Amino acid sequence: MMATKPRNIDDQLPLNHADLHILLAIADVERHGYGIMQRVAEMTDQKLKLGPGTLYTAIKRLLEGELIEESDERPDPQMDDVRRRYYRMTQFGLKVLSAEVNRMQNLIKVARTNQVIKRV
Repeated sequence: MMATKPRNIDDQLPLNHADLHILLAIADVERHGYGIMQRVAEMTDQKLKLGPGTLYTAIKRLLEGELIEESDERPDPQMDDVRRRYYRMTQFGLKVLSAEVNRMQNLIKVARTNQVIKRV
C-alpha cells in the first residue's frame, strides 16, 4: 500500500470564490448539486448564482483535494431522486474552511486598521 502525502491546509489557501461558497453551503448539512446552487444563491441574497459548469468543476476539485466527499447516505427515495449525488465536508475541509475564515477576518482587520472601510 502506498503512503498518502500529508495534506497541508496552507496549500489550499486562499480558497477561490466558488470553493468557499460551496464549502459554506455544505458546512451544516449534506446537499446535492442543485441544493448547493440554491443555498449559495440564498446565502448571497441572489447576488451569486453558480452555474452547473462552475459548480461541478469546483466539486471535482474539492473531491480531489479531499475537502468534500460524496455521501453514501440518501434521503427517503420517495422524497428524492436516487440519481442525485450528495456531498458533505470532510474534517480536512472543515479545517481548511476555518483557516480561510480566519484569513479573511485578519484581512478585514487590516482594512479597518487602515480605515479602508470608512473611506468607502
